[in-house]
Amino acid sequence: MENQKPTSSNRRKFIINAAKVAGVGAAGFIYFKGCNNDESEVVPPPIGKHVFLTKPYLHSIAPERMSIRWISNLLSFGWVEYGEAGKLDQKAVQVKDGLVDAYNRVHEIFLGQLKPGTQYQYRVASKQIKSFEGEDTINYGETIYSDTYTFTTYNHAAKEVSWLVLNDIHDRPESFPLLLKPNKNNSYDFVFLNGDMFDFQSDEEQIIDHLLKPCTDAFAAQKPMLFVRGNHEMRGKFAHGLKDYFSNPDGLYFTCQLGPVLIIALDTGEEEIQTGWDDSDAYREKQAAWMEKIMQSEAYRKATYRVVMMHIPPQYSFEHKGSQHCQKVFSPLFDQYKVDLVISGHTHVFGVHPPVKGKHDYPLVIGGGPLPGNRTLLKVKANDEQLHVEMLKDDGTVVGEYKVKGER
Repeated sequence: MENQKPTSSNRRKFIINAAKVAGVGAAGFIYFKGCNNDESEVVPPPIGKHVFLTKPYLHSIAPERMSIRWISNLLSFGWVEYGEAGKLDQKAVQVKDGLVDAYNRVHEIFLGQLKPGTQYQYRVASKQIKSFEGEDTINYGETIYSDTYTFTTYNHAAKEVSWLVLNDIHDRPESFPLLLKPNKNNSYDFVFLNGDMFDFQSDEEQIIDHLLKPCTDAFAAQKPMLFVRGNHEMRGKFAHGLKDYFSNPDGLYFTCQLGPVLIIALDTGEEEIQTGWDDSDAYREKQAAWMEKIMQSEAYRKATYRVVMMHIPPQYSFEHKGSQHCQKVFSPLFDQYKVDLVISGHTHVFGVHPPVKGKHDYPLVIGGGPLPGNRTLLKVKANDEQLHVEMLKDDGTVVGEYKVKGER
């Protein structure tokens, strides 16, 4: 199905609350077998001076690792306790350049050397650092612990993968649980946030209240989420800080192999010239060169399905600078290297567009917009026989689908 041509009036903006600023964790990890915490340390203190601003949230979909993030309200030292079979008998901290990561509020711990296809239990902890006295004396405050959650690492030998796609939420946190509800109890491996979660970035409070809290309440403490920016994530005074709250496999644009599917995720940049601070054309051209190298790889050739996730669609979009440039630099590569499916958002007009000879040789699925009745959930499921994408409105009505056969 196709809907009417999009117009700029489909989009809206509104202003959010005042500012807070945060730091961010870094790469590297160390393990400690057997936590053996003192009883006074393992009982969370009453809500008060030191609290978590978010539940922990997951980012990795690699078989042997998991990225766990959370935010505390005070500068602290953070770690993760985790294990199998109901145990929390391992401990991980973050290390960068020989120093254990500490004295921060936005925490990130990478768990490595995990077993594929295995369920783990985990909880996070933050120990307040009140001050440093002298060269090496640290004055600690309260230690707080999260609830215990579970996650399951992806099995690289799996013959099937499934994920959910949300796009164009535009600062409506109530949309997350409403859009996930039509999925019912069907299993999925991760959730992909395909851009324009916000109207523009004002501060940390907006990121927490309008994205991290609704996502962790709904799924992200136990199911990973991946995120690519939309054009609205390029706007606002906090746009530069947004990346400090998320961890994708290789940065703001990336590729990953999951079962029969190779995913290429693009960061499509700004749509219009806003402040003169962005250089999205050069950024998109850099990604196109990077993507072509991926498309020439053996992994790409051998993948049963090649799926591109990107916010601004390469067709059926606006006549603005960014949309036209996405069509120019990306669409010919999709045709040349025979992409099996492109999934986008941006236009606020949902539609399933089969290949059209002379225009685009690939199918293109575009999710809906932020308003009730036009919001959509995309469900993607792939095995060796078939890749199937199904589009549901927020009331659960199926409004489109597309199937790709596994044989080439």
